[in-house]
Amino acid sequence: MHDYIAFLRGINLGRRRLKMDALGALFEQLKFKRVATFIASGNVLFADASADEAALRARIEHHLRESLGYDVEVFLRGPAEVGAIAQLRPFAASGFEAAAHSVFAALLQQPLAPALRRRLIACGTPVDHLHVEGREIYWLCQIRSSDSTLWTSPAVKALHLPSMTMRNMNTLVRLQALCARGGGLNPA
Repeated sequence: MHDYIAFLRGINLGRRRLKMDALGALFEQLKFKRVATFIASGNVLFADASADEAALRARIEHHLRESLGYDVEVFLRGPAEVGAIAQLRPFAASGFEAAAHSVFAALLQQPLAPALRRRLIACGTPVDHLHVEGREIYWLCQIRSSDSTLWTSPAVKALHLPSMTMRNMNTLVRLQALCARGGGLNPA
């Protein structure tokens, strides 16, 4: 049995509102084991015999589209990957510790090509710092994230980045702790 965390893009934004118990039930319909949701931003822990991430992702996306009537992108990670994301410190300690700063990880399906990675990092600003590692983009925002114009800037838009879903590092650290305890809880 393989453990996974599904990070869903676009759940509980705008008109796409879904209670986490209903989301968990959709995963249970797929016969996954140990299904648990984590906070209301579309994070689902589950276990399955399959080790084929691409097939699992396609299966989940298809089921969600059929059940909800709209597309939901799914980004899968294993507990060890979530742990590595949560533990990585790509910015100076002050970036993680300052109360006014937020650190996020954007999850991708595939790593960025080296040239695209360099071009994205060059888009950083005095208040927005970027780091790319594996299938994640790390973003240190030294102002309120809602006040940042990084992701809507012409330079970033011109990159035509692949689809991603973003989570605050605090959420990932809490998920890592939940996985370390064996999951199975439903702290949604």
